[in-house]
Amino acid sequence: GKTLVSGVLACFFAGKGLKTIAIDADPSPNLALTLGLGLEETREIVPISENRALVESKTGTNFSGVYRLSFTVDDIVRDFAVQTPCNVSLMVMGTVRSMGAGCTCAANAVVRALLRHMVVERDEVVIVDMEAGVEHLGRGTARNVDVMLIVADSSIKSLETAKYIYQLAKDAGIERVFLVGNKVAGELQKEAVQGFAEDNGLEVLQFVPFDQQVIDAETRGDTPLQYEESPAIQTIRDLGERLIQLKQYPHSVG
Repeated sequence: GKTLVSGVLACFFAGKGLKTIAIDADPSPNLALTLGLGLEETREIVPISENRALVESKTGTNFSGVYRLSFTVDDIVRDFAVQTPCNVSLMVMGTVRSMGAGCTCAANAVVRALLRHMVVERDEVVIVDMEAGVEHLGRGTARNVDVMLIVADSSIKSLETAKYIYQLAKDAGIERVFLVGNKVAGELQKEAVQGFAEDNGLEVLQFVPFDQQVIDAETRGDTPLQYEESPAIQTIRDLGERLIQLKQYPHSVG
């Protein structure tokens, strides 16, 4: 779903010669596999939010329960980004599992600061694979996203969630929010997504068809990117072209 869209877009922009950073901000990080890293390589990646030494070095003070709000993060990109086969720099953020503990608040502060830092350089494209749902918006980690893509299939549950995320995104001040219909099998499902979008003020930017090749690749733990002629891969690349046309290219896409 959204991880496939994120991965294909990241490699697409990198293939255009644009410096591209992919950020996995999902509680179940799988973007590394989609970007072509092996299973063992993926398992060795320590999420930023779980790197206690890093979080402490950035936010620590001599007072219990108190952490610094002002710190530099540019070195984190240099030291912790993982290079992928398609020339995308990958950073795995991890998730904040409990909002009540001070250490997790500090970790969240590092993640937020890092996201803000990475979207400011003009020639960088930042693709953020955010967790499914709306909690990331509540934390404010989407505040600097220029374009948000909401990936949803044709089920009512998925579309209702998309509607909710859309409203939260608008409330957060994100002006360009689009719906991407995912795993669309046939005209009936396409019409269901389009009709729901029109009834609720959403704009569909692309439909990604159901593709058994992608399902099979993910079942084997392979990257679907190896299937150059895959209909799903092709339509996501077309989506990348549409984003370029939208405004040259997006500084960040969530």
